[in-house]
Amino acid sequence: MKKTAILAALLATTFSASAQIKLTPDNIDQVLKAMTLEEKAALCVGNGRAVTTGGVSTGITDLVQGAAGSTRKIDRFGIPCTVLADGPAGLRIDPIRKNDPNTYYATAFPIGTLLASSWDTALVEETTQAMGNEVLEYGVDVLLAPGQNIHRNPLNGRNYEYFSEDPLLSGKMAAAYVRGVQKNGVGTSIKHFALNNQETNRNENDAQVGEKALREIYLKNFEITVKESDPWTVMSSYNKLNGEYTQQSHKLLTQVLRDEWGFKGIVMTDWGLKAGTTTAVTAGNDLMEPGNQVEIDRIIQGVKDGTIKMEDLDRNVKRMLEYIVKTPSFKGYKHSDKPDLQAHAQVARRSAAESLVLLRNENNTLPLVPSGQKIALYGESIIDFVAGGTGSGTVNKKYCVNMVEALEAAGYQVDHTISDYYDEYVKYNDALLRLRGTQRTYRYGISKFDDPAIRRDAIDLHAQNDDLAVIVLGRISGEGSDRTMDNDFNLTEIERQLVSDVHAAFHAKGKKVIVVLNVGGVIETNSWKRMADAIILPWLPGQEGASAVADVMTGKVNPSGKLPMGFPIDFMDHPSSTNFPYNQVKTNTPFGTARPAGSNEKDIDYTKYEEGIWVGYRYFETAGTELSYPFGFGLSYTTFSYSTPVVKATKDGFTASITVKNTGKVAGKEVVQVYVNAPSGGLEKPVTELKAFGKTRLLQPGETQTLTFTVTNYELASFNESAHQWETASGTYKVNFAASIKDIRQTATFKLPKPLTF
Repeated sequence: MKKTAILAALLATTFSASAQIKLTPDNIDQVLKAMTLEEKAALCVGNGRAVTTGGVSTGITDLVQGAAGSTRKIDRFGIPCTVLADGPAGLRIDPIRKNDPNTYYATAFPIGTLLASSWDTALVEETTQAMGNEVLEYGVDVLLAPGQNIHRNPLNGRNYEYFSEDPLLSGKMAAAYVRGVQKNGVGTSIKHFALNNQETNRNENDAQVGEKALREIYLKNFEITVKESDPWTVMSSYNKLNGEYTQQSHKLLTQVLRDEWGFKGIVMTDWGLKAGTTTAVTAGNDLMEPGNQVEIDRIIQGVKDGTIKMEDLDRNVKRMLEYIVKTPSFKGYKHSDKPDLQAHAQVARRSAAESLVLLRNENNTLPLVPSGQKIALYGESIIDFVAGGTGSGTVNKKYCVNMVEALEAAGYQVDHTISDYYDEYVKYNDALLRLRGTQRTYRYGISKFDDPAIRRDAIDLHAQNDDLAVIVLGRISGEGSDRTMDNDFNLTEIERQLVSDVHAAFHAKGKKVIVVLNVGGVIETNSWKRMADAIILPWLPGQEGASAVADVMTGKVNPSGKLPMGFPIDFMDHPSSTNFPYNQVKTNTPFGTARPAGSNEKDIDYTKYEEGIWVGYRYFETAGTELSYPFGFGLSYTTFSYSTPVVKATKDGFTASITVKNTGKVAGKEVVQVYVNAPSGGLEKPVTELKAFGKTRLLQPGETQTLTFTVTNYELASFNESAHQWETASGTYKVNFAASIKDIRQTATFKLPKPLTF
């Protein structure tokens, strides 16, 4: 037999043998060895984008229509497709399917910012466990959430998905979110790693930030989440970090994420197509999403020409196989397509009510007296109540309760001469759009209309006939562009006039005015808040959010939420505001706008993080800046006292305990915030930093609960840029136990005898 024939026979025998191998959790190395270069490359590239026609998605997501993406199958090894779907406030899939008469809704849960306002990790975990059940029962393997970028600036259009301006609170909330979802045997993808802090030109923006701020502010929350919850996947962001795309950064994806933090899962790109595929593979980006044939071709060519080392590709492929064997798709789970949406809606309602923040309550305006009062409701959002943000945060829900429905269900009379006017206003504008051949869309989601003006004489008549007024100020924001300062952060002229007129008319009759902030991000409140007797902040609270607001207004739920960021008096009070594209409408450069070659426009092509670590309260407290509402602030219908704390130094850090007592007349929950003031000298630090927090159970009047906290020396450390290490200074540390950063109830100290490095 000729040598070529013998070789061909051997190759055929080898391929035939490998074709019999079926992937199991125990033979990953064997399967990896048997895979061809082409198969390896394909497994590291997603299956492409879906095509939506007539409201139905087809293509890669035929298994779960409306899902964001998938991985590729390799039949000869029994490797299935796995399904990836948005998003942070509930599963985003299509409600209708090709040749299927049924509808498949998902639950719209509270947004990330509202969940963070709970300061309650157990509540977040319970909420996202319900969310994860829908992921499982609709046949999805990974939920592309949570988003956890820092609230660097109030106008980031996507802040609603994210948790906080503080990395500890953000990290703890995200970790609880991940644990809840993954209890269902499905995965999460924490995102966007890292520095996706603006939507303007997000695909190409270069975030220029120093190492100290990077480590202490923008990476710390991801570090906490990775170490405390073991997420299945991490999503690398679109943008650059100091001149290098994050998805192509070996330092970020391998040295920091894997070598330092111990991450074991896969890294996938955000949904785009960068030229540097080979660099991304080498850096440790395992999966390119949504996937394109050119990326497969680049990987194959990269291995052939030596641009990609085979061991680097094999490393990524092995991680992909380790991921795949964990998924419901691999295990053959028979999903029902019938999660308990009714039960999950009640979970969403409870978590929203437990999390919303009571900002103002003069003379015990709330809770309202028992049902029967007649309420004048103002604002387009009383009809068009906003459940969530747009883009990846959109959820195809069955319904969204509005404020008219919620208050009537609670037993109150709604003045329909007003609510019907807003209802007709919305219907008219929708009809007008249909005549123009268009529909309400806004940043990849459903829009809302601006408030119409209300005549003062009409308001005077309402004040004569109704018992109190409720104004709902609504905002919608989301993926695709940033918010603006005018008519968004600041009230519109119509809104400002409405608040002023309602205040004057109802107060002239000795009647109360309540404002509800149905918003996705911080707005200006200082100029008008004193016109309201009570202000409720439910953010974007999901499909049952209006019911949750009613639960708090009636006293069915005692509010216990606290702000996860401060509310400034003026937008420019934030140091980041001098380096943020708040005027992006004028520059005409929202997300998706093509940039001229060689563009180098400030805050668009690059953004300088000149504020360094001075983000949020770290700046405001150190600079002594007055706020409209401080970090950690939130009112209750009851009062609490704090006992003398016990703080003890340990070899690893310190432990602390404090007893909280309900000193009021109704049951309630209290959030205890632990802030630490480091000794002077050494590395630059804020005057105080949040280092721990805890929330009591529901305490009856007179009841007490002792909360305990543990903080490590590493968690007290600051980053030394010149030495490239974490350092904890020696000396006396002051530990503050607080109801907000401005409401310190008790203090204690402990000493660290010598400096430490990590």
